[in-house]
Amino acid sequence: MIGKISGRIDFRGDDHVLIDVRGVGYIVYCSERTMMALPGVGEAAALYTELLVREDLLQLFGFTSLVEKEWHRLLMSVQGVGAKASMAILGTLGPDGVSRAIALGDWNAVKAAKGIGPKTAQRVVNELKDKAPAVMAMSAGPAPEAVDVPEGEVIEPPVAKAQPVAAPSSSAQAEALSALGNLGYAPGEAASAVAQALGDDPSLETSALIRAALKLMAPKG
Repeated sequence: MIGKISGRIDFRGDDHVLIDVRGVGYIVYCSERTMMALPGVGEAAALYTELLVREDLLQLFGFTSLVEKEWHRLLMSVQGVGAKASMAILGTLGPDGVSRAIALGDWNAVKAAKGIGPKTAQRVVNELKDKAPAVMAMSAGPAPEAVDVPEGEVIEPPVAKAQPVAAPSSSAQAEALSALGNLGYAPGEAASAVAQALGDDPSLETSALIRAALKLMAPKG
């Protein structure tokens, strides 16, 4: 499985780039947003990738974050959503927008993507709404670093340094508040819901905490 590509862009198409990695060219298909974020021809670039394997086809799809890659994988699991539809949804909403739309049940936002009808949009929301908190809890982190490595040169991997581990509840609380803020909730409202959820169950991890807070803030009646 090819999980990441790092090299120099040889060519840019409408929906793909050709990236040269030590003399081997990889065609990587990307959403419109990802294409806009990539540098020009001749410049170094890096993308997280997902390989689509079919009997008569091998295609690489590229993403600027692991969250975007995970949404692509989940979107592809929905009946009627292929790679083209997934790229359209991610290109229209972006990974944060997809998280927001699915977590809030806003299928109209999903329907705004080109080629996505109302039935497919509703199916996406219904099938993935329980998975949204876990994806939102993922740390997007920085974009993959583009490193131009001369042919024959070997880069030694960095030695990992031990980092202090925060208390689970404190870390989960901060990540949940950040995710709810990305959804558009007011800081006070989000903090109140998170605090209530933790009061009910202090052992909640991030994804479960987000889910519990969303339930508490859902319209009543």
